[in-house]
Amino acid sequence: MARGPADGYNLLLAEVGSVSIAPAAFSKLPYGAAKEFVGVAELAYADFVLAVPANLPYRTLDDMVKANKGKTDPLKFATFGAGTPGHFGAAEFGDQAGVKVEPVHFRSTGDAISAIMSAQVSGAWISTAVAHAQIKGGKMRALAITATKRSPLLPVLPTTTEAGMPKLRFSAWLGVLAPSATPAALVDALNKRLVELVQLPEVTQKLVDAGFSVTGTSTADTDRMLKAEAARWGAIVDSTEFKGD
Repeated sequence: MARGPADGYNLLLAEVGSVSIAPAAFSKLPYGAAKEFVGVAELAYADFVLAVPANLPYRTLDDMVKANKGKTDPLKFATFGAGTPGHFGAAEFGDQAGVKVEPVHFRSTGDAISAIMSAQVSGAWISTAVAHAQIKGGKMRALAITATKRSPLLPVLPTTTEAGMPKLRFSAWLGVLAPSATPAALVDALNKRLVELVQLPEVTQKLVDAGFSVTGTSTADTDRMLKAEAARWGAIVDSTEFKGD
């Protein structure tokens, strides 16, 4: 996409992993997100829940932290692969909670969720969009959500702020990017139409039902978000000293 025509038709439905995290985690990417893309619009984002096996005794985030503080054996957290939000979210949780966390990387979302439900791992940070069905079905238990307010899909689940960890905040954004050479007038026209579409009641409802919060931001706000997310995730990646290549 970065090397395609800058004609307003060549667009990327982008997400946090490939644009905000990968440039910090992988030194040999065939693209440079900040230089080669321009933000058209952020469409939505999904917060993350800490999901644990239903048979574990933890009922709250504090239960998990208190039970594992000072232990030499780490909590094993499933991830959907090295370099993903769940990977670095687990590291961020460990640092803030003062507990040892070891990521266990799986090749697919299904494998990671199966490992949680079968108690092969202690838990995982999973986006609300992915986890809410299994949580509602009692196959996993959620301890907290990294959101500013409670999710309408999981209204009894406390936020990380309510659970005593107000700095533990991260989410997975979803947006549209274009090649950086795309004319500003085209980017503005695309932004206007995308924001109109995402704010249609039927579109908003589908996104909310799937576990997303709808944004629909201006191009300027989208660019600010991209810069802020790159800096935030870059700092977390650096703190883990992770290198994917």
